[in-house]
Amino acid sequence: MKNTKQIDALRPGHNHKACIQRAMKMADMLCTSSGVRLTHIRKRVLELVWSSHQPATAYDLLKRLRKEKDNAEPPTVYRALDFLLENHLVHRIESLNAFIGCNHPLEEHTSQFMICSHCQQVIELEDSQPISRAIASEASKFNFNISGQTIEITGVCSTCQR
Repeated sequence: MKNTKQIDALRPGHNHKACIQRAMKMADMLCTSSGVRLTHIRKRVLELVWSSHQPATAYDLLKRLRKEKDNAEPPTVYRALDFLLENHLVHRIESLNAFIGCNHPLEEHTSQFMICSHCQQVIELEDSQPISRAIASEASKFNFNISGQTIEITGVCSTCQR
């Protein structure tokens, strides 16, 4: 299955406003069904993360949040990000120490990303099962118990190749 939502994000004419609206609607649904509160600050940090398909660092988010709320402090952003991570609404891109919105938070999945080394666009792979199965198969050969996995693949996106 191709990740058409992410692929469309790299094409001219991508409707990013609809992308953000979809993410916020899914966040509301997930929080309501889980019985957790999507407070104003958590929601705003999520909107800021989704403001582009490029990963945002906590300090990028803090800088942007301070334009709206002068007294925003790092713990405010970190607590919001912790909540968003715990509820699978964002992913942490380890190699960039940054965050990206999750395209399918309602589904349990492993994290696999393609990251453009030129423009920093990130594509989250949706059909990650074949890769996860291959890793699990290799791990079982060594009697290795996997507790989590995040795969980050760097390269150059089609836009930057032009």
